[in-house]
Amino acid sequence: MLPDSHLAKWEQRHSSAEGTGDPAQVLLSNLHLLPSSGSALDLACGRGRNALFLAEAGLDVTAWDFSTNAINRLKQAARENGLKLTAEVRDVVKMPPQPASFDLVLVSYFLERSILEDIKRAVRPGGLLMYETFTRDALDNTGPTNQAWRLETNELLTWCSEMRIHYYREDARQGDLSKGVRNAAMIVASPLKSEDIK
Repeated sequence: MLPDSHLAKWEQRHSSAEGTGDPAQVLLSNLHLLPSSGSALDLACGRGRNALFLAEAGLDVTAWDFSTNAINRLKQAARENGLKLTAEVRDVVKMPPQPASFDLVLVSYFLERSILEDIKRAVRPGGLLMYETFTRDALDNTGPTNQAWRLETNELLTWCSEMRIHYYREDARQGDLSKGVRNAAMIVASPLKSEDIK
């Protein structure tokens, strides 16, 4: 269970930050894989940058975060932009999503290993998981100082090994460090169909 000080930090951050931010790179890089309709969950949504983008794309969006300030900011932004979505204050660790409950589950810069299996199971057959978060092999100090909230090398890929992988990226420190995706890993995967299982 997270300490109250952790929630207080995020309440303050979401209260004082400007705007909602830009959509996650894993989403922007894979727009062609999005379903044309259906339900989407933005889990640990923050101020809702991804939820707003998905709602604008025509999906039926649910967004959860444990920060009341974040959810209030998201609701306000949705109203101002004429977008319909469901935004709820929810502790996703205590109440993770139910199995096969969404056509798209998106997680951006949040890592709680105790619910990773719940997150995978929440994707309906034929649906998509999009996940992006910080790695331990990083170029700078962007992101959490607690290494437990960062992915180990290939951890995201290993976690999704029993899914169909559509996209994976973890550039780490390879090649030209001024280019590419650094400090993070990202994946797009879907549940295996029966015919895919040998």
